[in-house]
This record gives sequence, structure tokens and C-alpha cells, in this order.
Amino acid sequence: MKKVRKAIIPAAGLGTRFLPVTKSMPKEMLPIVDKPTIQYIVEEAIASGIEDILIVTGKGKRAIEDHFDFAPELEQNLREKGKLELLDKVQYSTNLADIHYIRQKEPKGLGYAVWCARNFIGDEPFAVLLGDDIVQSDTPCLRQLMNIYEETHSSVIGVQTVPDNETHRYGIVEPSVQEGRRYQVDNFVEKPAPGTAPSNLAIMGRYILTPEIFTILDKQQTGAGGEIQLTDAIQKLNQIQRVFAYDFEGKRYDVGEKIGFVKTTIDFALQNPELRSELLTYLDEVMDELKVK
Repeated sequence: MKKVRKAIIPAAGLGTRFLPVTKSMPKEMLPIVDKPTIQYIVEEAIASGIEDILIVTGKGKRAIEDHFDFAPELEQNLREKGKLELLDKVQYSTNLADIHYIRQKEPKGLGYAVWCARNFIGDEPFAVLLGDDIVQSDTPCLRQLMNIYEETHSSVIGVQTVPDNETHRYGIVEPSVQEGRRYQVDNFVEKPAPGTAPSNLAIMGRYILTPEIFTILDKQQTGAGGEIQLTDAIQKLNQIQRVFAYDFEGKRYDVGEKIGFVKTTIDFALQNPELRSELLTYLDEVMDELKVK
């Protein structure tokens, strides 16, 4: 059995939910306190045992490459001023992993972004991590899925339960047999119409896929939103080999929409010892003002 060594992080989206800031700044570089969202994703991949990462970028995404590259002038300035703690933080992102880049020339959807990485992956199983989801857990989310892959030698899709009124926003799995937190799956449905979802188990931006998915993506037609949907390709993959869903443990933060981004920032700031006390005081003051109004 081949080991999962490589990961794809699609980062070519236009970030329209965060306009106008994403007109000139990649949404993946929006900070959660003092760290860009994409760094949390890279850190999860590395903590899970991934050795090589390919970030699929698009026009206007150069800031992502710069973040994980050396910054000689900045580093020299920090060194000369004795700001060694900040220097360590700057160099940390540079030394995280072997990161490669490829540009997605057309915004054709997640399936197309994954297909663009076919030459990088070759004939190996691989991981896909989406930047809209940050997961905090004792065992990294991706590592949980890799463990299931090592048990089953099959593709594994990370899922969690969502309310009925949110199923239309996600790819949804129709499970057949439940084995603890692992499910055998009959169908994968991309963004079902409200009231038609086969379950509440939503795909949450973490995948382990076998290389056969590329053969399917070669011929995949456009689906929901006029894009090449990865969920549709996974549905076809499931017809020729088993694809499991795994209800991973951990708290998932949705940073792909404004309210989720704000909630994530508050939660992560409260976890920061330097910010927690002052932030709690401020939040108490805000609540008191709202009560008066």
C-alpha cells in the first residue's frame, strides 16, 4: 500500500464573499489574529505527516507564495533590532514544508483545481485540504482520515453533521452502513436543493483520494454552479471502488463566510493568553452597552 505523502490545497477562488478586500488580497491570507488562514491549513497537513504540498493558485495570489518564502530584508531588520521572537515567527512559516505552486488558469471549480495537480500527484493516494475550514482537534483532522485510509486502503471523505437548513450549502453523503464514526456511502450529492438532502452529513473540506479520481476528472462535465464539482467525481469513483465518509473529531471553524470568520477570530483571540483578558473585558462592556440600548 502506498503511503499518503502529498497534499493539494486549492487556493484559486475569487473570494467574492469578502469583497472588496479580496479585490487585491487573497482570501487565504486574511488573518485569524496574526496568522493567515492558509497557514493553519498547511500546519495541519504537516502535523498529519504530509511531506509535500501543492498549492493551486490563481491570478492575484502571489502574496501566498511570498508568505511562505524568505523575506531577507525583513529578517535582517528584525535581527538587527533584536526582535528575535518575531524573527522566529517569520522564519517558521518559511521552514514549514516543501511547498510547490501551480496556477489554475480558469475558475472552473474544485474538481478542476484538483485535476490541475495530476502531474504533481502521479499514481499515489493524496490529500486535499480546503482553506475555508479550520479544524481544532487533539489528533489533526487530516491524520484521522489518513488513519482510516491505512485501515481500508480506500478514499475517505471528512464529514460532520449540519442542521437541516444548511444542507444545501454542502456536498452531502447518503450513508448505508455505519461503523463507529466511519460510514459506507451509497451516494454523494453536491448542494442538494433545500428539503431534499439524503442526510445531515456534510463534506467538510478534508479528503483522502486515490489517483483513479484523475481519470474521472479528465471526463467530468460541469455540475452545480456551472463548475466541475469534485463531489460529482467522487460519486463516480464510489461506483468503481469504495469511498468512505468519516465523522471526524474536532471543532470545525468556517472561515469562508463573514460571520464564521468573525467567530473564528474571536475564539482564537480568546485562546491567546496575551489577548484573552483584555478581550473579555471589552466583550463585557459591549454586552452592557447593548443591554442599555
